[in-house]
Amino acid sequence: MKHKEEIIYEVPIDDLVAEGKCISKVNGKIIFTEYTAPGDVVDIKIKKSKKNYSEAEVIYYHKYSEERVHPFCSHFSICGGCKLQHINYAAQLKYKARQVSDHLTRIGNVSAEKVYPILPSEQIQYYRNKLEYTFSSRRWLTKEEIASNEPISKYALGFHVPGMFDRVIDIKHCYLQPGISNALRNEIKEYTLQKGWEYFDAKTQKGFLRSLMIRTTEEGQTMVLLQFFENRKKEIEELLQHIKQTFPHITSLLYVINPKGNDTIYDQQVHLYYGKEYITERIAHLHFRIGPKSFFQTNTRQTAMLYKKALELAALEGNETLYDLYTGTGTIALFAAGLVKKVIGIEYISQSIEDARKNAEANHICNALFFTGDIKEVLTENFLQEHGTPDVIITDPPRAGMHTDVTQKLLDIAAEKIVYISCNPATQARDIALLSSKYKLSAIQPVDMFPHTHHVENIALLTLR
Repeated sequence: MKHKEEIIYEVPIDDLVAEGKCISKVNGKIIFTEYTAPGDVVDIKIKKSKKNYSEAEVIYYHKYSEERVHPFCSHFSICGGCKLQHINYAAQLKYKARQVSDHLTRIGNVSAEKVYPILPSEQIQYYRNKLEYTFSSRRWLTKEEIASNEPISKYALGFHVPGMFDRVIDIKHCYLQPGISNALRNEIKEYTLQKGWEYFDAKTQKGFLRSLMIRTTEEGQTMVLLQFFENRKKEIEELLQHIKQTFPHITSLLYVINPKGNDTIYDQQVHLYYGKEYITERIAHLHFRIGPKSFFQTNTRQTAMLYKKALELAALEGNETLYDLYTGTGTIALFAAGLVKKVIGIEYISQSIEDARKNAEANHICNALFFTGDIKEVLTENFLQEHGTPDVIITDPPRAGMHTDVTQKLLDIAAEKIVYISCNPATQARDIALLSSKYKLSAIQPVDMFPHTHHVENIALLTLR
């Protein structure tokens, strides 16, 4: 394996591991491949070789795995999303559940007393309520497009090529979002191409059209947010008016002028062109207000199941004070409010807390209080004295997990139970290891929120020793 382009023949694919990659062992060295399945037998070409592992691409299949199915999306293996759609759903669930347990054992050096079977997603296509597309003047060309010798537009409206900030794959149909999502994207692309308007170039930082965000709800509401790099008022008005006329049932039509180096909008002013400034989503008996900057779980139906399972594990009796850390727009806190005496939600994004308070008011919930700030700084002795020491803590941090100062705060507080919800079992395992001096891992409940991807959610119940 000294030569970068070495070809190795008839390699059995052994297992599926983190990030949707498969592994094989050849002469004691681990080789990673993508878009393969355990049970495949393949010829591979080494593309990158390190001391302890190599990365390779498949050049020929001798045998296909029994777990394989035909991919449903024409963009499979190019856009980087839905990377497991060539593996049947039952097998996907098996590998995800094992990934959770492996991380806890290897990283956290802990094992759960009770492991519940992974909860499958009710929908395995069209399950996302939010997608973000990028306008780009640097379209990624597929091998088929290059081979066709046909003239192809350099413009794309779609998803970034994995690992490339300036290259975008033009998406024709995406199986992730229901409703009018595909029709909206394709209409906006066709209209702007006809007008000859420039798509953004991330490398040169030039162009007009920057990004498109679409949010949909189970109740049929739609939010559209267009982001422009240049404030060309006439063209912006023309495009927004066309969208309004073509899709008159849109609930919220918004836009942002963003001339900075990245396309995040948290520090940008959002302008309302038509409709409401927000949409509303219903989960179980509750309604939630979702603004353009709001965090909201992207698989609505599965979110209801996630929260239901989390509260079942908490086994609330009705007299508890519950703290919900990283509360976002207050979804978990408000779900729990009817089951406890008092709920305290804490979140560092002020806009989310504003939404949480409005959500509490809209749902006539009076025993939930929400606070903005860095959790490790909010949870002071004075705060605990004023609002009560929690009996139960629910924490649902970002993928990076909890700051070590936050885990230390939790150890100092020593609530009877911690329900830790995570979209990253690796950082969750790390944090559970830090908490294990006072807490035992009583149960875990893996939940599949994102079918056909390697991502898996996990609920962990920690009880005070």
